[in-house]
Amino acid sequence: MTNEESSTKLKLRPRGKFRFGVFVLLVIISAIAIFLFYPRSQPIIRQESNYTIHKRQSFNQTTYYPLNQTVNPDLYQPVAKWIGRLLLPTPQQIPPGEDWVWIEIQHAPPTAQFLVGKIIRLEWQDKPQLKSYIQAVQRDVKFTESTKKSQIAGIIHPARLDGRLQVGPLQSLAGARPNDDIIVTLDDAELVEIVNSEPRLRISQEPVLATGRFYSLVKILYPEPTSSKYPAPPACPGSSPCPSDFFRVRHYSRLTRQFDGVEETIRIPQQVFDTRNIPPSTPRQIETSAVGTFGWYIYGGKNPQGIFTVQGLVPRSLLQLQPSKIVLGEAAGLTYTKDENWQIPPQDRGTITKVLLDPTTKAPPNALLDWREGDKAILLHSFGGIGGKKAEGFPAFTVTGHFAFGLTEVVREPITQELQFAITYAQIYANNPDGIISGKHSWVDYMGNLQWGWAATRPISDVLMKFPAVTQDYDFAGVKLSPATEFLRQLEIMMARYRTGDGTGSATVSPATSCVQDASQALYIAIQVITQQVKSRPEIQQWLNNHPNDPQTLRFQKLVHLGQALERQLTPLGIVRADWQSSADYLMGTGTGQAAQRNRSIWAALTSWRTMLPRQAHDELAALFLKHGAKLWFLRTNQIGGTNPDIAPLAPTMGLGYLTIPGTNIAPLTILLNRLLASLVLPRAQDWLVMGVILIVYGAIAIPLGWKSGFLRWSFNPSRRIEQIAIALQALFSPAISEELVFRVLALPHPIEVINWYIWALWALFIIFLFIIYHPLNAKTFFPQGSPTFFHHIFLTLAGLLGLCCTVAYALTGCFWVIVLIHWIVVLVWLLALGGKEKLEA
Repeated sequence: MTNEESSTKLKLRPRGKFRFGVFVLLVIISAIAIFLFYPRSQPIIRQESNYTIHKRQSFNQTTYYPLNQTVNPDLYQPVAKWIGRLLLPTPQQIPPGEDWVWIEIQHAPPTAQFLVGKIIRLEWQDKPQLKSYIQAVQRDVKFTESTKKSQIAGIIHPARLDGRLQVGPLQSLAGARPNDDIIVTLDDAELVEIVNSEPRLRISQEPVLATGRFYSLVKILYPEPTSSKYPAPPACPGSSPCPSDFFRVRHYSRLTRQFDGVEETIRIPQQVFDTRNIPPSTPRQIETSAVGTFGWYIYGGKNPQGIFTVQGLVPRSLLQLQPSKIVLGEAAGLTYTKDENWQIPPQDRGTITKVLLDPTTKAPPNALLDWREGDKAILLHSFGGIGGKKAEGFPAFTVTGHFAFGLTEVVREPITQELQFAITYAQIYANNPDGIISGKHSWVDYMGNLQWGWAATRPISDVLMKFPAVTQDYDFAGVKLSPATEFLRQLEIMMARYRTGDGTGSATVSPATSCVQDASQALYIAIQVITQQVKSRPEIQQWLNNHPNDPQTLRFQKLVHLGQALERQLTPLGIVRADWQSSADYLMGTGTGQAAQRNRSIWAALTSWRTMLPRQAHDELAALFLKHGAKLWFLRTNQIGGTNPDIAPLAPTMGLGYLTIPGTNIAPLTILLNRLLASLVLPRAQDWLVMGVILIVYGAIAIPLGWKSGFLRWSFNPSRRIEQIAIALQALFSPAISEELVFRVLALPHPIEVINWYIWALWALFIIFLFIIYHPLNAKTFFPQGSPTFFHHIFLTLAGLLGLCCTVAYALTGCFWVIVLIHWIVVLVWLLALGGKEKLEA
């Protein structure tokens, strides 16, 4: 008996060692990848921030632009009705728990022109939802040692808030930088007269960070010749000498709708080189840029000499509803999203590409007609890296980039009277050396600002997703529901938390806490809140039941299906992060009542691994919305504006994305790691059902076939408990885990990523063929005990049937554990009860 057991173990061990070794190797590769992305402490080096460097330039200071300005209203438009500069009250002026700030009015509606130049109080309107919002984000701010060290290293933190109690969202916005230089626009401000006091402005939405006071549409003609009146900047990209940064421009005429209006000279200041050894923008050769063919929107104000000085640039062509290309059909749209959007040939530097994706429309003209004035869309934003001679470093063969959500509306632009996209970013942004603030930004402030905007130095992808189920409100007989408003509310909560660092003064990046992870957390919480609202209001369910075919009901059903898919996307292992759930419970009033904190652990990162890297979240969320019928615009820019020959655009990547097969864009480690992690999702109830049905089907075919041929026979011996346990454990690792890893998980695209199921099925059949021939080859090499059993035609037939069943189960569930259990149960029954062990020992 003992000799027989030893013999069996010796026969099975070589095969087990090989397959278990494969499994261990894959686990090690995954662990290394995660380790590479986890931040490690660095020695502290005192460094000046980019913000400080650029603020030395007079044209980057808010006080450089006189408050009382007059511009030609035929040429220039105010950026908004209300424009102002935020000023942080002193601790003595504002008691703990209150949330208001001072605002210096820089522009006001005609009826309030008397306020221009005055400083008045900006506060919240008295509404219950605003009070709950303030309560959710108020924090006592006390800088930690790591925050203080970060300041020394040149990162901008809200130093003026350190030591304050119960800091609210307006205070955290006004105090985000060292100076009172934050310019905002107010979309919904109401002026309130106070008896015996200065009037106040009250708002119901967070202010939008803005650039400039006025804007105009111009054609840039040429730089003015260098002279004492138009001096050249001391340094600029490219060869010396630098040209003047004063430009002759011609304004757009509203009468002729051409660039044949008034000419004038403006200044587009050359920014200085900062710690990156490049300027954040340059006007050099901007007059030759193809992007400016349809004109540039210039944002800024007059300097003390009366010359309009540009603070931000926006290419008109980017915002027009005129696509470079229209892609119809879901499969073609998914291919573009995954493979084509981020392709950047060298000649594309300085260009714009706009692609319209429509999964349902059959004719290109109809796809464009679906976008009308007033339409709204959810925005996905991502940017890539800086390459070229002065490339920035990127760790672990990965260009991480950045991710954000936002909102877009189709509006009629006042100057041209044409339809354009009005883009507002909801930036959940970590502390940084540039002074970019976590908050709502206009396109020109976040992308086109000459001091800190990214359009000039990075490739950008903005995806505008029109999906009425999300962007249109619901009215169930007086019970109103607004998914987009709730989503924006959750983003605003997260943005405010970032500005205070949840009280630490620092919002830092880790695999578990980052722009993409915490933006995704806001999306998850919005889904939970909407779900809770529907569950807690029986009148909504009653309305839906009474109106089963109403367009609103059909739209709501699409919202439900999207929410379920998003929840699976955001919790890819089937496990909800504890910090995400506690935040949701707190905001829904079902938690402990304590404000949530961010969880930086590596386990938290793994449970939400699909939102660990910006590129992955950007591409997969766009694909998910497309699969549910959303219509998408992709707005892609590649370092637009003036010419900087020292840099080149780098696309963001997945993890280890720059470890590619030579001569291709294929990153095998990225693909394998993604497939492995995707398969680790925990089984759902329907997955167990799939497993049970497939096992029954397999048994109904395999047992009669094997019994009739004599290949299978009853051989179960209940007295060999220890041996049977040992065989069961070994069979779990090999062949169940090892073979399913190799022939299903790593060999096949995960079902959630499939674009064309026909191609996937053909590839899967080829893998099943390899799975069949692998067994006799294995018997000839690593596992000689398998001969002659592994050559038997019935064995190969049953192996092929098992491969087919596991493939079908994987296609239906996407779950590694389901196919492992199917494989393990089948092999175990064969080894212990149907003569398999005896055949291998023969």
